[in-house]
This record gives sequence, structure tokens and C-alpha cells, in this order.
Amino acid sequence: MKARVAASVVLALTVAFGTAGCGLIAPQATTKHYDASDGVSGSVGTIDVRNAILVTDASGGTVGSLVVTLVNTGSTAQKVAVTGGDKSGEAAYVTVDAGQTKKVGTDPESTSGNVFFTPFSALPGSLYPVYFQYGDQTGVQLQVPVLDGGLTEYKDLVPPTALPTPTPTPAISETPVPTETPAP
Repeated sequence: MKARVAASVVLALTVAFGTAGCGLIAPQATTKHYDASDGVSGSVGTIDVRNAILVTDASGGTVGSLVVTLVNTGSTAQKVAVTGGDKSGEAAYVTVDAGQTKKVGTDPESTSGNVFFTPFSALPGSLYPVYFQYGDQTGVQLQVPVLDGGLTEYKDLVPPTALPTPTPTPAISETPVPTETPAP
């Protein structure tokens, strides 16, 4: 009789552990970080770079528009320098206030608040190096995917083929001040 009870208990424990054992020894997939969209992510100090992509036209245009979300988890504003390619070009700067989530590149027609790489020769489907850095923090270089407007969600993000050049503000010329001529 005791052998039957013991066998029943062992069988019950075997069934219980057998059906729930996966959760005891296998890692949980929900605890692993992954990029849920087409972009890539990284971190620099208190700045989180999320879902970075570059959008260009289908033929591999001359302009690449960076679309990214920057999240400042710190308590001070940061001025993030963004450079592309071999980092020899001039950096674009994006200021992210403390606790702010800032989306960049969602309006390709605007030249303010966007980051454009020009000249840009990367083709859709390739990866393009983009470097994010601020202050004395060690920056992070991400291999950012280059996409085109082939998908509906990216159609409105394709940059213009030529960026408008800012019109220079005319310099204010000083009018000479008349001087008095001495009386004879």
C-alpha cells in the first residue's frame, strides 16, 4: 500500500515538473531586449538611441534622412552630436531636454530638427555607420539600415532629392557718420 502511495506521489511530481519544467530551466524570451522594428538601438550615457533608420529614395539618392527617437533618462539637457559615414563631415546637433523623448526626422520637408546626410550614396538595403556622442561620454557607432519609401509607413519620410539651401541674411552695412568739418 505504501509503495502505491509513494509511486503515485512520484508520478504526480514527475508530471508536475515535466509540464512546468520549461519555465524553471529555460530563459524567458520576454526578458531579452530586441529591436521590434526595422531600426537599431544603442545608448550613450543617459541618452538612449531608439529605432534609428535612414530613409532615402529608391535609387539611392543624394540625401539620407535620419529617423530616430532619442530619450534622455538623465536630469540635465544634453546636446547630442550626430555624424555619419567616416565621421569626417560636420556633425549635426540635437538637444534633448532632461526626461524628454525627442523624435527626429518625422518631417522630411523641414530643415530644422532633422538630420540629413549629404552627399549620401548608400543604397536601400545596406547599412550606414552613424555615430552618436555628447559631452565627454564615449559615443556609440550604430550600423543603421537604409530604407526607401517602398513601404507605406516610410513613404512620407523620404527626403527631398535636393535640400533647400538656406538664404543668407544680408549683412547690415553701416552708414558712415558725417564728421564735422572744422570752420576756417
